[in-house]
Amino acid sequence: METAVNVATTAEIPDLKSYTREVAERAQQAARGLALASGGQKDNWLRRSAELIRSRGDEILAANEQDIAQAPDYGLNAAAVDRLRLTPDRLEGIATALEEVVALSNPVGEVIDSNIRPNGLEVLKVRVPLGVVFFIYESRPNVTVDAAALCVKSGNAVILRGGKEAFHSNQAFYAILQEALGDVGLPEQAVQLVETTDREAVGHFLRQSDKISVTIPRGGKALIERVAAEATMPVIKHYDGNCHVYVDRAADLDTALRIVINSKCHRPGVCNAAESLLVHRDVAETFLPQMAAKFAEQSVEMRCCERSLPLMPGAVPATREDFADEFLDLIISIKVVDDLQAAIDHIEEFSSRHTEAIVTNDLAASRRFCAAVDSAAVIVNASTRFNDGGQFGLGAEIGISTDKFHARGPCGLRELTSYKYLVQGAGQIRE
Repeated sequence: METAVNVATTAEIPDLKSYTREVAERAQQAARGLALASGGQKDNWLRRSAELIRSRGDEILAANEQDIAQAPDYGLNAAAVDRLRLTPDRLEGIATALEEVVALSNPVGEVIDSNIRPNGLEVLKVRVPLGVVFFIYESRPNVTVDAAALCVKSGNAVILRGGKEAFHSNQAFYAILQEALGDVGLPEQAVQLVETTDREAVGHFLRQSDKISVTIPRGGKALIERVAAEATMPVIKHYDGNCHVYVDRAADLDTALRIVINSKCHRPGVCNAAESLLVHRDVAETFLPQMAAKFAEQSVEMRCCERSLPLMPGAVPATREDFADEFLDLIISIKVVDDLQAAIDHIEEFSSRHTEAIVTNDLAASRRFCAAVDSAAVIVNASTRFNDGGQFGLGAEIGISTDKFHARGPCGLRELTSYKYLVQGAGQIRE
């Protein structure tokens, strides 16, 4: 059976408070049903969703064309339009990603720890779903499917609030995901899409801590700051990715050149791309002119401190704001530092606690850097681009958290769970 794509508008939802309450209540009820679902049912849903995406590709692509046609009205640049655009190959990639989630182990019910007490009580620490996830994300329609897959596989109901630029594409995917839930006997309201782009609806959801277990914002800094300020439930935040690469005095400079270019240029618009380069003074005169030539080949704008500026032809002076900025573009800030501690101090001042890397052959220096730098991922002699769920062997991810509680770094299936204690007795009472 085909589910019609029903595009709602704000005008059709005059009472946002009641609407958001109903959505949250349905999600909470669905979460109770998911808690009793087997891993096999959830995997069958993933397979059925992949099957429907393949068979209904024309429907999804037609909806996507509506979004592409409206992209100029939203001021999207070429890169943003490319992220928004769906193609047959990209649809196949989305379906394949669902099947890859099937292959991941089911975290629900996993025994994290266990022990038998002297009085005979058996105490188990068991992984359980969080409950209801409110997920707010940017205008990439594949994220609708990725987030739903991870949430349902980990036993959570999810309320999806995508960007207005992908509204029609998201609706098409949502219709398929919900149909597949019904086909395999799972609660259809386990996945819900917010059917309005009105920002006021977000505020109503953020006040429903009695229904929603956690909010995960994935988007620009302004969105995340708003969610953090207004949410009445826990938030797993993904702030800026102001990532650093430090080239130590003991670095292999050829290795450093490759790592810096990959960290900055492989995909400059993503959160784990390097935004700042720190170089030890002892290697600056040798390394920085070589680095400048490599950056010039890649059309990277170099914003340099006073000490690095003369060593990098074509560079411009850096401001303090440049060292704090997440450029998400072919731009990088560069600073010469006196020693390892100066690099650590600079990172402490300007980092967003996402990803930092050191290039060095000095074991003591790498150990000190790893111990002193307080970021979600600290990398030795490799690109910052490796801070990713797939690259870390975690499978798919819903985002990269810069928080320290409850999840940090790539958030996959296990990060979408909590735990509870199960205690088995045989009539014991406490004396």
